[in-house]
Amino acid sequence: MREVIFYRTADGNCPVKDFLRTLPSKQRQKATWVIGLVEEIAIVPRQYFKKLTGTDDIWEIRVDSGSDTFRLLGFLHKGNLVVLTNGFAKKSQQTPRSEIVIAEERKKDYLRRVK
Repeated sequence: MREVIFYRTADGNCPVKDFLRTLPSKQRQKATWVIGLVEEIAIVPRQYFKKLTGTDDIWEIRVDSGSDTFRLLGFLHKGNLVVLTNGFAKKSQQTPRSEIVIAEERKKDYLRRVK
């Protein structure tokens, strides 16, 4: 269905992998499970994957683990490729604008470097 990859900076850093490494094992397992849903299911329930309105086509993978909530932001490329750009722990109802800006900047960088 889809392929999920992690954005890499020009110098090879992988911000999403770095973020996932900071999570406890149980949360990392839940994130891996949700990423698997995004890859395998044609129509992913909105509770796990949705497009953010008012953005440059940024999508979020939504992970809830117990009382903890975190998001992985990214974008769709060439139809079935999901490029994840950043992750963060969600503390408020709305996705922080600063995280959306990071995702949009990394999207531009990715598209400029990968044709």
